[in-house]
Amino acid sequence: MIATNTLVRLLASVALVTTVAACGGSDKPAETTDTTTIETAPAEVPAAETPAATEAAAPAEATVSYASLTGDAAKGERVFAQCKACHVVEAGVNRVGPSLAAVVGRTAGSIEGFKYSPANKNSGLVWTEEQLFTYLEAPQKTIPGTYMAFAGLKNPQDRADVIAFLKTKA
Repeated sequence: MIATNTLVRLLASVALVTTVAACGGSDKPAETTDTTTIETAPAEVPAAETPAATEAAAPAEATVSYASLTGDAAKGERVFAQCKACHVVEAGVNRVGPSLAAVVGRTAGSIEGFKYSPANKNSGLVWTEEQLFTYLEAPQKTIPGTYMAFAGLKNPQDRADVIAFLKTKA
């Protein structure tokens, strides 16, 4: 009985890791291109100041905009490998997700015959480079109710690279 429970737990763990990996998860920390500097407190900080007060005074993390990045299509193709579980870039070929051929400039939910979520189909979004940059960070936040279960690409440079790759598939 104990061996069966252990085997079930092991199989469940493997399934979870496989699912997370297919959706872009990783146990490696994401590379970062953020060059924001955080000023440290001067040496003469009064002893009465607590670490919590110092943390509260630290500036918020800077938001990286799409316009501030240059995408690399070759790197984007490598990042896109994690998207291939659901998407392809060949026109007219849909998988779990719709084809991403010529996605830049296309209206969301517009591929004829693909079953989109009502949220996606009725979003009214046009997949501009900037909109894709936002969506790829957190799809569920951008279009609540989308069927896309992907957690998102948190690294801004990865998103810019994927968009550069997708632009080559117009």
